[in-house]
Amino acid sequence: MSEDIKKTISELHIYEKKLLKELEANPEATPSQIAESTGMDIKSVMSAAGSLASKDIIEMHKDVQKIYSLTSDGLEYAEHGLPERRILEVLAEKKEISMKDLSKEAGIDKKEAGIALGWLRQKNWAQIDQGVLNITELGKEFADKAGVDEKVLDYLKANADGVKLFTDDLLDGFKKLTGRKNILNVKKETSHSFKILPKGEEILKIGFTIKEQATQLTHEHLKDGEWKSLEYRPYDINAEAPLVFAGKKHPLREIIDEIREIFLNMGFVEDNGEYVESAFWNFDSLFQPQDHAAREMQDTFYLKNPLTCDLPDDALVKLTAETHETGADTGSIGWQYDWSEDIARQSVLRTHTTGISTKHLFEHEPPIKMFSVGRVFRRETFDYKHLPEFHQVEGLVCGEGISYQNLLGTLKEFYKKLGFEVRFRPAYFPYTYLSTESEIYLEEKGSWIELGGAGMFRPEVLKPLGINQPALAFGMGIERLAMIRYDVEDIRMLYKSDIKWLREVPIDRGVRL
Repeated sequence: MSEDIKKTISELHIYEKKLLKELEANPEATPSQIAESTGMDIKSVMSAAGSLASKDIIEMHKDVQKIYSLTSDGLEYAEHGLPERRILEVLAEKKEISMKDLSKEAGIDKKEAGIALGWLRQKNWAQIDQGVLNITELGKEFADKAGVDEKVLDYLKANADGVKLFTDDLLDGFKKLTGRKNILNVKKETSHSFKILPKGEEILKIGFTIKEQATQLTHEHLKDGEWKSLEYRPYDINAEAPLVFAGKKHPLREIIDEIREIFLNMGFVEDNGEYVESAFWNFDSLFQPQDHAAREMQDTFYLKNPLTCDLPDDALVKLTAETHETGADTGSIGWQYDWSEDIARQSVLRTHTTGISTKHLFEHEPPIKMFSVGRVFRRETFDYKHLPEFHQVEGLVCGEGISYQNLLGTLKEFYKKLGFEVRFRPAYFPYTYLSTESEIYLEEKGSWIELGGAGMFRPEVLKPLGINQPALAFGMGIERLAMIRYDVEDIRMLYKSDIKWLREVPIDRGVRL
């Protein structure tokens, strides 16, 4: 006996041994027959067969057969005739029927009449001439003779339990019926058969004993001494374990929570704001002129309900208007146009979270360290890197001695905690100066990727809010960060609820330093 065969026999489960012995006695045995003779259930039989097949001891064959039977409509046609047959019966008597009287004469509805006309022409039983349906010579021949499809209907009616195969003389009729809707039911019947392979023959030749095996040692076994005579089932430590998909947060939610935790640990407080905001807070408070391109319809969602929002404190509105028009006392000349309260009252879905920062500055006294994470909305075209709705994170620090160096240091620390080394390059934003963009280097792409913008709020932003101390601000899109973290090429994947991707994507918080 070879060592491999000896080892295989020792590792066979009792169900595998029972199945192999049964196949030795009855090579033609079906799974249900094996289950009945061995006392195993079908599931255990198939599991044992699969295991033996994976070890090249037996071979499994799967046969799938289709069983055809009549639907309720098909049975109705078998008893009362197909729609074209019912029209043909009238035609055989009257020779012709006006098309407008077709449904009434044949006793069928208009939908069935339309179907029947198509089959009458296909079978060449009738033809239409100037609004009149006439019987053909072939139609006269079949007036008292069943077509091949009608023979199949009668055959299926007589065999109500279903038919697996059709004789050659019925095949053409069967094909015709399969081209029609709601006539045939199709049910699949699967059967399995087994064949012992040479390795199995060798195992049976050597022989083995079938003895019930215990899968665990119980208190009763120890108490009555039965453990001494029990045969314990061996454990295969190399067996594949089933995949378990534990519940977890959505990857986007995970990264949002990570960002919140970083800011909270850095001493920031959170503010949220509202989705629906006035154009005043979304644009005007940020010193964006009312004719700025970012306000145009292609960038911003303007609302009909509510059509307008209330403006804040009159003094703030007045100072903001003066700053836009002349620069007021900010050292600027402003935008040199007539500022409009009506435009400032317009309701919008916020296009960024920066409006939360200006409102927070107006409502709180420095020193301030605030962040916000929330959804923003823009009229973007759906593609692999743009969505009309996405998440943005915003940060704000205001107080005596705050400088551009503090801005760069804060950003470095933030990105470091996310696991990135960051560099900065000059940029332009209407409401900050100095301004910068943050970039990280991706080795796999061999390029620098921009993640967000930042800068020092301009006096034109701070002065109307009553802030006389410097303030730094920064923001970035979270989806872009998530795409980098989870190696996603298409931003839409983050919202597709693809269960396979959600199960497989690792929830990794990166390098936390």
